[in-house]
Amino acid sequence: MTAHSATATRARTGGPRDNGPKILEHVLGWVLVVVTAMLVTQLGLL
Repeated sequence: MTAHSATATRARTGGPRDNGPKILEHVLGWVLVVVTAMLVTQLGLL
């Protein structure tokens, strides 16, 4: 078994992909930041 065939049959583990929608990932990242900031503010942690 060569190294190439071993890596070719290996299943993906959910890592970053090169062909995904970049804008959706960017927007969801900012939504997470805003929701976290709102939660911190509401709980009085800042």
